[in-house]
Amino acid sequence: MRIGISANALKHSGGLERYAMDLVRGLAAAGFDGRTKPAFFARKIDTSLPESRLIEAHRIKVSFLPGKLRDAYFSWALKRARRKAKVDVLIGCNRVEGSEIAICGGTHIGFLRATGRREKRSDTRQIALERRQYARAEVIVAHSDMMRDELRTLYGIDNRKIRVLYPPVDRARFSAVDTAERARLREQFGFKADETVLLFPSSSHVRKGLPLIEQALAGMNVVIAVAGRAPEKPAPNVRYLGYAKNIEDAYRAADFTILASSYEPFGLVGIESVMCGTPVIFPACIGCCDAIADHAKHVFKSGDAGDLRRVVLDAIGARRGAARVSGDAVRYDADVSSHVSALVELARGIVKKR
Repeated sequence: MRIGISANALKHSGGLERYAMDLVRGLAAAGFDGRTKPAFFARKIDTSLPESRLIEAHRIKVSFLPGKLRDAYFSWALKRARRKAKVDVLIGCNRVEGSEIAICGGTHIGFLRATGRREKRSDTRQIALERRQYARAEVIVAHSDMMRDELRTLYGIDNRKIRVLYPPVDRARFSAVDTAERARLREQFGFKADETVLLFPSSSHVRKGLPLIEQALAGMNVVIAVAGRAPEKPAPNVRYLGYAKNIEDAYRAADFTILASSYEPFGLVGIESVMCGTPVIFPACIGCCDAIADHAKHVFKSGDAGDLRRVVLDAIGARRGAARVSGDAVRYDADVSSHVSALVELARGIVKKR
């Protein structure tokens, strides 16, 4: 059985690009190499990455087109490319019509509704492409219960077509360290021993809620440590860490990880953080909240600056002098091998039905 993966890129990035790289490593570990090496279709492929040697790379160039037409062209060109690569089952990690297994890590209608943004022509095109992908897929893998609900209520998808599989996390990379190593990491990032550090990992600060966090925590004796894109006009208690390729060390060094997103279908950073021993401060609308144990999370009302401030104060008080997050903080099997095994089983079922 030849498996194909479609994604926007094979590179270090967020969201579904990172997920696609996890799939590549997981398939290789499961024995999908050599003649069964997965075909990988993307706009950009970073050949310096070790994952690039685990795939048969198929780059689909779209840069010659206006940005608003690129998704549709990629989806059209992919049909021919997958036939040429003799792919039996395609896993679509981006908006493409021809994927037998469609990965839903977020919906465009849900995003517009949550952010209150008016639908433009470009949005209408993206939604239409999404609808075609979901209609033609054999199975839709929803990355959270929240996504399953959006697929059912906003897209009219039959529940029998949806399978909820929370996204995996590399446990070898995201894990806790001892007290001495954590102290070293705090010093490396410039955090003082008596500082309370709230890590804010983001490349889209408005969507991830930095303005609300700055408003809620104004005047508080905390450090909001931003990892990702530089904030334009940071508040006095905001400190920029730069792009952290070693984001796992930033999790380990911080006291909490914080987001105030208006729309977060899952929020993998929450799982990564608690695996590194760092509790999270998240709004109730983030999809991964259901997947994190109560002792590892502090949840506030979405969009409510007053409640966010209250929860942060309570969290600091509760954690003062307390141990880091330990034990079973994640409520599902987050191993990459388990997730890939479930996807391969779905793919075999699709092939068997033909």
